[in-house]
Amino acid sequence: MGEKTLTRMDLSEAVFREVGLSRNESAELVERVLTLMSDALVGNEQVKVSSFGTFSVREKAARIGRNPKTGEEVPILPRRVLSFRPSHLMKERVAEGNRN
Repeated sequence: MGEKTLTRMDLSEAVFREVGLSRNESAELVERVLTLMSDALVGNEQVKVSSFGTFSVREKAARIGRNPKTGEEVPILPRRVLSFRPSHLMKERVAEGNRN
């Protein structure tokens, strides 16, 4: 199923083509935006990208899990997990892509 992955290089190349910054400036801009987003998430802030979605960090409580192979109960420690909630526009756009 020949899936393509969008990389930082692809993003900086798109900025280079669309905005007209140099390749180095485009790469620095993409890197700065991603750094700002990750720093905000580490600081427990939400990151909202209009018409795209919201990134947030959730606290998950400790719980008892089960090893599916052996059935043995295993404690799962509390942890922080990254969560993404797509906007309605993004959901619709992805759904439209499924119909084509």
